[in-house]
Amino acid sequence: MAELKTKMRPTGASAVLGRHGFPQVTSATGGEIQIVTGPSQPGFNPIDLLYASLSACLAMSARIAASQMGLLDQLSEIRADVTGEKSSEGLSRVVRFNAVLTIRGDIHVEARHAIAQAAEEEICTVSNTLRGGADFSLAVRD
Repeated sequence: MAELKTKMRPTGASAVLGRHGFPQVTSATGGEIQIVTGPSQPGFNPIDLLYASLSACLAMSARIAASQMGLLDQLSEIRADVTGEKSSEGLSRVVRFNAVLTIRGDIHVEARHAIAQAAEEEICTVSNTLRGGADFSLAVRD
């Protein structure tokens, strides 16, 4: 039997911030994004990036689930909308994520729910990580 070789994508990000201005974030693969913090500024703030990560992961995971179920040909579009609720007291954190998957195509309602469940509970690394309470490590360099 032939052995499958998968190429691992480098992951990670670095944020650089001067005395003034906003962070410039660069991914391990060289992608760049500017961070904004003003309420009316277009762009992403750190919480938006958290929601963006979850929405993208859910959408891609739903497509994978549809493919695994043999429904990819009936699929026309997947949309994942994610919002959240921040804590009103204590530590600054998101206490609830609200995700809505819209699955369009010639797929019956039971299959849509099965796709969504597989995406959120089995396939999506981001949702699994957020629910799992990953360990956190921080080091300070001189």
